[in-house]
Amino acid sequence: MLNIMTLRVLLATLFILQCASALPAMNNSIKTYSFAEGLDRAHSYGIQVKQSTGGVYTVDSYSAIVSEVNTTSGKGIEHNTSFALFDFEGSVDLVVTYNNGPIKSAVIRPYSYGIKPTVKGNTVSFTLNRPRNIVVQVNDDIFDTLQLFTNAIETDTPSQGDLNVVYFGPGIDNGLSSKNGTLVIPSGKTVYLAPGAVVTSRLAFQNATSGSIQGRGVINPRSSGGILIEWSSNILVKDILILGAKGFSVTTGTSKNITMSGIRSMSSTGNGDGIDFFCSEDVLIDGVFLRNSDDNIALYQHRWNYYGNSKNITVQNSSLWADWAHPINIGTHGNTDKPETMDGVTIRNIDILDHREPQMWYQGCIAINPGDSNLIQNVHIEDVRVEDFRLGQLLNFRVMYNSKYNTSPGRGIRNVYVKDLVYNGSHANPSLFLGYDKDRNISNVTFVNLQVNGKLIDDNMAKPSWYYTADFVPMFANEYVEGLNFTGKQ
Repeated sequence: MLNIMTLRVLLATLFILQCASALPAMNNSIKTYSFAEGLDRAHSYGIQVKQSTGGVYTVDSYSAIVSEVNTTSGKGIEHNTSFALFDFEGSVDLVVTYNNGPIKSAVIRPYSYGIKPTVKGNTVSFTLNRPRNIVVQVNDDIFDTLQLFTNAIETDTPSQGDLNVVYFGPGIDNGLSSKNGTLVIPSGKTVYLAPGAVVTSRLAFQNATSGSIQGRGVINPRSSGGILIEWSSNILVKDILILGAKGFSVTTGTSKNITMSGIRSMSSTGNGDGIDFFCSEDVLIDGVFLRNSDDNIALYQHRWNYYGNSKNITVQNSSLWADWAHPINIGTHGNTDKPETMDGVTIRNIDILDHREPQMWYQGCIAINPGDSNLIQNVHIEDVRVEDFRLGQLLNFRVMYNSKYNTSPGRGIRNVYVKDLVYNGSHANPSLFLGYDKDRNISNVTFVNLQVNGKLIDDNMAKPSWYYTADFVPMFANEYVEGLNFTGKQ
């Protein structure tokens, strides 16, 4: 039998281990995290990470659900997938073990990162020389993937005792002041989700003048979207993961000076958009990874109680995977009674990993589709790389009237500049450029260095005299499109 002293030591050791289960494991330049409760462990992948100096650390992986549409019932066909996260500085070597059978092939996406794995037996080895969001895809299976989210090591962790900090520690917590599943955050507050934290309510800024949501934790809402920002300004959302939202992961309406930096979102339900903005100004979406069951990013005008023009919106340095609908969708909703304008949208340095949408109405890796008397103008798209998506169109620019969602056609699309758009794949339907009529048309669209499967699309390319340059995309532009040009590098 154990003596009393041995028993005390054993109990103390177990207590310390339990308390430490959600805390980071440290190796100077590596921090790994565990979620002791609130998330289900995944079993498809084992992950080990190391640096040239220091030991080998195990990174826990967790389950998420993604989906695809059932075109008979309209419901989602759900699939299990895996994700993991850790922080590091410098360079790290990873060994990922696949537990579901032999490895016939393995790739690291986005392909533009140029990460070439080494496959040996049932392991995939590779190096990350800086924090990135990547997908490990084995045997061409797009669902049983490993989404690996990495950050730089935190240097600005807020204090738990700070009165201006709403602090969520490890474990499940929906907030003491949560009402109807939503926790409203006052102006001036920083919401911090510590490593291991799982928040099950929606977090909201309403009529707030400043604030932030940040950390290494997860928002896993039980019955709503993940974050709501409305009639607010100077709000930052940084680095957190939104998992399984029942609706839009982030909704922002009639707001100004809003930054989404480094956040991740994965969803599987209907209307499971990633980040949606309505009637907002001075917006930055930077360094995000979105895998969603509807539009990854949607930029709209009036809907519900949101009114006003939009301007100065930037989407950059991000990876988008649309299991349903569009990676980027612009324009659908607006105000027929008092028409609105979206002026100044910049999309740059984007990797589009997938797009699957069976409905022709909603295809397009980048869709600019003004309805409801919207005018969309001054759009700059640059350095976008589109991988071999499953089903849809590369581009869909259309002044539209959709009777399901619109009360009038859009007013037009003006002044779009697209530079260094690259598509490599074989599943794209022809892109569509459709003005509505001579007054509600598409005008002044310039492509510079558009490349499709290695071919430069240029008005001066060799072609039969009766061919349109757009035929080589392929793209159809109707009679209400004017000023459509294709040129080489400038």
